[in-house]
Amino acid sequence: MIPAVIDIEASGFGRNSYPIEIGVITPERMSYCYLIRPDKTWKHWDSSAETIHGISRHTLLEKGESPREIARQLNQLFLGQTLYSDAWSHDISWLGKLYDICDSPLLYRIESIRTLISEEQTAFWHPTKEQVIAQLQLTRHRASTDALILQETYRQVVALTKV
Repeated sequence: MIPAVIDIEASGFGRNSYPIEIGVITPERMSYCYLIRPDKTWKHWDSSAETIHGISRHTLLEKGESPREIARQLNQLFLGQTLYSDAWSHDISWLGKLYDICDSPLLYRIESIRTLISEEQTAFWHPTKEQVIAQLQLTRHRASTDALILQETYRQVVALTKV
């Protein structure tokens, strides 16, 4: 089973940060990516985070979709499913902010991708991820790109360790 993988880029880290981009790759390799227009109450902006993900607040205000619309689309697409993340504690917090601002329930689950791999497989994770990045030649650090890298890393780690 290949998992659906979610990745979230944010305005920074810490308590006042919020989601700015969500990327999901389905088991069938369908890619979804959403830029989020910040709610008027979301003020925190960390320029060092912007340096990493390359998304400006101006771009979000100009091209982002409303949090409500993104929450609605994600709920509709992934109703009752489980999506896997490599940064569960951050991602669940940022999704909580998204759904809280919309006063809407999260209708799918988020789990750590680490729950899908054994202790033995964990040892292969980082070197395999580096190989995947080189193989895919993906240079930008964005949510959908990162989700694809994580999913492919999972696939290759499982293939490496099959008995």
